[in-house]
Amino acid sequence: MRPCTQRQADAGWTFARATVPELQGWVLVLTDEDGVTGLGYAHAIPAITTNGAGAEAALRFLQPLLVGREPEDLAAILDLAEGSLAGSRSAKAAVDMALHDLVARRAGLPLSALMGGHFRDRIPQSRILSIKAPVEMAASAAALTAKGYRTLKLKLAGDAALDARRVAEVRAAVGPEVTLTLDPNQSYSAKGFIAAWRALEPHGIALVEQPVPAADWKGLALVTRSLPVPVEADETVESVADVLRVVEGRVADVVNLKLTKLGGVRNFVTAARILEGGQVAARVGAAFGPALIQAAAAHAAASLRQLPFACELSEHDHILDDPFTPLPIEEGVIAVPPGPGCGVTYA
Repeated sequence: MRPCTQRQADAGWTFARATVPELQGWVLVLTDEDGVTGLGYAHAIPAITTNGAGAEAALRFLQPLLVGREPEDLAAILDLAEGSLAGSRSAKAAVDMALHDLVARRAGLPLSALMGGHFRDRIPQSRILSIKAPVEMAASAAALTAKGYRTLKLKLAGDAALDARRVAEVRAAVGPEVTLTLDPNQSYSAKGFIAAWRALEPHGIALVEQPVPAADWKGLALVTRSLPVPVEADETVESVADVLRVVEGRVADVVNLKLTKLGGVRNFVTAARILEGGQVAARVGAAFGPALIQAAAAHAAASLRQLPFACELSEHDHILDDPFTPLPIEEGVIAVPPGPGCGVTYA
C-alpha cells in the first residue's frame, strides 16, 4: 500500500462543490508467490469519496482478508470484504481492481477479458472545463480543441445567467462542430435547471449530467422527461442497486459509471449488464487520479457493448507527479493499453 499524492497543473481547478489543488489516493499492490503483481487505486478526495486517512484506514482493515488467499478466489474475497466493512467503496474498489489485475496478469490476459471481452480498441475522450470566468473557459476550450479533443464538458455553478455566458463563450470559441456537454454537479433545482435550459439550448448541448442534488430522484426524473437531450445520472448512482432503480424508473437516459464509485470491476460489469438490459446508455466518467485508474477504466469502457458518448479518461493529462507508465492521448483518443492486466506499471 503506497500513498499517491498528485498536484493539479491548475491549482485553482474548481467544480461546484470544491476547489481541488491536489489529489490524494492510495495504490494497492498485491504480489503472488511468483512475484506477479496486481495494482489497484483507492480514490481519496474529500468532496467526492473520502479523505486520505479514511482510505488508508479502510485498506489496512481489509489487508488481513487478502494475505495468503488465492487470487482466483476473488469473488469470495470480495464478498468477505463487502460483509466485513461498511461503506468505503473507494477502498473496496482498490481491492477489487488489484485482484482482477493480478488474475489477468497471471493468465497473460488483458483486464477487459475478465469483463467479458472488448468491443473496441480506442476510446474517444471528453475533456472537462473547470469553473472559471467565461472568457477563461473559452480560452481553455480553444486550447483543448487545438489538441484534438472533439467533446468538451463544461462544469457549471448554479448561477443561470453566468452559466449561460460560460456556455455561449465556449461555443463561440470552438465553433459548431465540437460536442458540448454540461455538468452542473447538483447545483440546480429541477425547475431551476429547466428554466435555465432556455438560455442553454441554443448553443447545441448534447448531454446534461446531474443538474440536481443526488438525493432528488424525482427532480432528476422530471428534468429527464422535460429536456430534449439525454440527461445523465452521476452522483445519484452510488451502487448497483441505484443503477437498477434508474432503469426501473427511467430516472435518466444515461448513467455515469466509474470503477471507484461502484466498488470495482465486478460491480461495474453488473451495472453495465443492467443498463444494457434496460436500454439505458452507459458512459465512463472521470475519476481523477493517475494513469493506473484511467487505464483500468479504458478496459472497462472497451467492454461496453454500446458507447454512444465520449468518456472522461484523459484527466490525468493535467495532473502532475504520476508514478505510472504513461497512458498516451492522441487527437482526443486513448488506445486501450495492450499487454496483460490493465497495461500500466510503476514507472
